[in-house]
Formats: sequence, structure tokens, C-alpha cells
Amino acid sequence: MTFPASRPQDIEASRFPEFNGGLRDLFSTLDDLLTCGGDPRLMLDPVSRLNDYGCGPSPLPHILSFSSSTASTISERAYQRAGLAREELMRSAIAVGLEDALEMRIEDMRAELKGYLALPPAKVDVIFSPSGTDSQLHALFLARLLLGPQLTTIIVGSDQTGSGMPFTARGRHFSRFTASGVAVRKDTPVAGLACDSLMVPIADPSGLKLRADADLAVLDAIEAAVAGGARVLLHIMDASKFGWRAPSQSCLDEIARRWRDKVLVVVDACQMRLGRQRLRGLLDRGCMVLVTGSKFFGGPAFSGALLVPASLACALDGGDKGIAPGIADYANRSDWPAAWTKLRSRFASRSNLGQWLRWEAALEDIGAYYQVPAAFRAKALREYRTGIESLISLSPLLHPVDTADAATEDEEFSEATIFPFTLHRDGGVLSAHDCRVLYHALAEDLSVVIDGSEAERDLVARRCLVGQPVRIERLKAPTAALRFCVGARLVTEAWSADANAARQNLQRNLDCIAEVVAKVEFLLALDGGTGLRGLSDGI
Repeated sequence: MTFPASRPQDIEASRFPEFNGGLRDLFSTLDDLLTCGGDPRLMLDPVSRLNDYGCGPSPLPHILSFSSSTASTISERAYQRAGLAREELMRSAIAVGLEDALEMRIEDMRAELKGYLALPPAKVDVIFSPSGTDSQLHALFLARLLLGPQLTTIIVGSDQTGSGMPFTARGRHFSRFTASGVAVRKDTPVAGLACDSLMVPIADPSGLKLRADADLAVLDAIEAAVAGGARVLLHIMDASKFGWRAPSQSCLDEIARRWRDKVLVVVDACQMRLGRQRLRGLLDRGCMVLVTGSKFFGGPAFSGALLVPASLACALDGGDKGIAPGIADYANRSDWPAAWTKLRSRFASRSNLGQWLRWEAALEDIGAYYQVPAAFRAKALREYRTGIESLISLSPLLHPVDTADAATEDEEFSEATIFPFTLHRDGGVLSAHDCRVLYHALAEDLSVVIDGSEAERDLVARRCLVGQPVRIERLKAPTAALRFCVGARLVTEAWSADANAARQNLQRNLDCIAEVVAKVEFLLALDGGTGLRGLSDGI
């Protein structure tokens, strides 16, 4: 038994379209523009026209999508906005030139993002990037300007963060080329950014719960680094792949009290599963915050940004500090706020049309989410949590992973929105390899390769996206957890002023998750499990 189509990692991915940053590029297809200006994770399989997350550049409304912890298909409304934005930029570019037109538009987008997130315009600056991973390098670059070159990064949640973090934390290239098209060698130093790093995992030995001594581990790591003469860039987690947060608020208070001038905090909030009041509070504390327009909000991958408190901006843009030369390959002049004149002058003026359009699309979804009344947003997330937890608990094959770390008071995000689960069969836990096989099988229409009744073929025909497997190390054999994820679109598209209609919409989405559970159970039962192993032929 094989998949009907090859997976993207099996074949050489198609090259990105060639763009030179001129006005002519705007006449390319919208799909090509939405996939340019990124790293290899955006590349499309030439057969399926999907990336490795199972998403394409255009809407795929027939796919059941509960994968917002990883990536989501682009919404119809976001795709339409991207098309209109391109047309508007064409008109502006004809009048004032592409560079000036794009600069003005990106500056307006900074204000739009701050407005949706309810951030005081004069107190926060926005640095756009192609991805959250690129924003991590931006944070390291700024930390070196503020704290000096004798810097150590400490990564809280190193076992629960993105695959690029082990590289960006040490100031090293995380891929084989940059979003600006520069060929680089993965895991080699970015010129001027290389530094030491310490990793602080946050899972307990089982891999299924937040460790009880996470705060103490963070404090010990900082103390060791500072004692060695280093300043510290502390990456904290809000929220992890399992929705966990670490360290605690009291731990952050202790860090500020003991090492105020020696530790700079950057919050990994790329999942964007935090309330706007909590976000403002982190910025008010002087933390930089990594965000994305994808993940919870469901914009196209990849769209990253770094939020910087204005209290840091003067120090960052003032003086004639040396600029790490390697950062020039990871940022364009328009990425930096217009007010940062000195810093901007160090960077090339080049257009990243893909990054800009992905953010246009993401802003459409962010704005739509916050147009939904706050009471309904809270009600929807509460009902999704109750329904999904019930579906997982009722299945004999799905075992929930602890999500009890959700904040008790965080607006609608007092409710968990990521629901990880391990898979069990024949009295044992499914291996990491078989979890990945199942993850890909869920995303395929298997009706043509699986014998069964009409109802069973209809079931396996449904293409379902869930959160990518998170590997969990065990002594005998590694396993992994898949994730059901509630994203903004499940709230936005369920909202109706008619309470009955809204209730039916919420239930319809829960029914779709029940279909995913049923497909999981069916695939795990194939020939006592041997059928599932046969699916791996196409992976």
C-alpha cells in the first residue's frame, strides 16, 4: 500500500520563482508571489503543489484543518486581500516607484498590526521578517547591540521549540539559503553573530508533563552564565508545541530583581496563543516578543515579526555601534521601522514581495478574529476545549498529553487551544515513525488504495491536517504526539449574530474533529496495524 502521491521530502523540491525586485515581478501569478522570499520550507512539491505541511499558496476549503500549531491553508478572505493588495501596490508603484510604494505600505501595516493587538503606537516597534526563525536572528542581533558581544543565549523550552532554534540560538545559519536568496551553509556561523548557548528543556522525564523545577532550572542557568562573565539573552516560551509556558511570572520578577542590566528577555510567542493584555504586559516589562501571523491566526506560513518596546529603541538606533555583517543577509531596509533611521541605513533596499503579501493575508485573518465579540471568542474556545477533550478521552486509542499550564486569567486564552495526544495500539504506544506515517496518511485521500465499505472509503477520503508529530524520547523506543489545534478561523467562521446559527457552526466544527478521530482509529486498525506500516512506502 502506498500513498497516491509522493511526499515533498522524497523528491527534489521545485525551485522558487526567480524575482529581481522590480515592478515586473508584481505581474507574476499570486501563487508564485505568495511562495517567494522565504526559505526551503516554503518550497512546493512539483506534483502536489503543496509544501511539506500539506498547504499550498491558494485556498483548500475541502481540507479539514486543525493544524494551526504548525501551519494552515490560506483562507479565501486572506487570499482575496493578497490579490487586492497586489493591485493597489501596482497603482502606487506606477505613481511613486515600487520602493517608495512598498515602504509606505509596510509602514501602514505596522500600524495596522499594532491596532489589532491593541498596542500603544508610540510604545512598540514592529520588525517584520519572513519567518519566526528569521525573527530569532533579529532578536539576537539586537541583543548584541544592547548587551555587547560577550553574550550567551539561554533557550527555555529547547525541547518544545522550532527546529531552527538550536541554530539561531548560537548565531548560526538554519537553512541552506536565506530569504534574500543568499546561499549559505547550514550550521555555520552568521558573520558577527556566533555565541554560546544553553538549552533548558521544560518537559519532565516522561516527556508528557511540564517539569516541576522549570523555574529553578532557568535561574541556575542564568546564574552560571553571568558568573562566567556573560550577558544573557533569555528566550522564554509562551506557548510551546504543547501549549506550555515557562518560566513563571514570579520567576521573571526574580530575574528582573537580580540581573536587570545583565539579562534581556525575548518571549517566543510565535504561536500567538496569549491575550492582548498579557502581550502588552510583557512589552511593558521591557521584553522583546516574537510573533507570527500564521500559527493561531492562520495566515500563510511564513510571516514573522519581532515586537520591540520603544524603551529599547533609542539605545538600538543611537550611536555608531558595529553591525554584525551577516545580518544583512537576513533583513531588508523596509523590515525596520521608518523611525530607526541610523540602523536602516546599514541595510540594502530590496523588495521581499512574498513576505509582504503573506503579512497582508495574515492581517486580514487577524483583523477578522478581533472583529468577533470578545464574549463569543471566549465561549467558542471554551466549547472547543470541552468538545475536543471529550473526543480524545472517549477514544481507546488516543491518550491526552497534559495541557494544564494554560493561564488562569488570560482573556479567551485562559482556555487551552492545543490538544496533544499520544496513540496506543495493542497495549503499547505508537512509535515515532508510525506517528509520522499516520500524520501523512491523514492528509491523503486514501479511498483509492484502501478496500472497504462505501462509508469507510468516504471516511478515508477526507483529507485532514493536524499539528505535526512532536517527538518524545523514551528509553526503549521514541514515540510522538499529534495535536488537534484550535485556530482563529474556527472562531471567525463560527461567529454569527444568530445564536442558533453560531451554536450549529461550533458543533459542525467539532463533528469534523470527530471525523478525524474516526479516520485515525480506522487507520490504526488496518490489518491489526500491519496496514499502517504499509503506508510508509510513500514516505
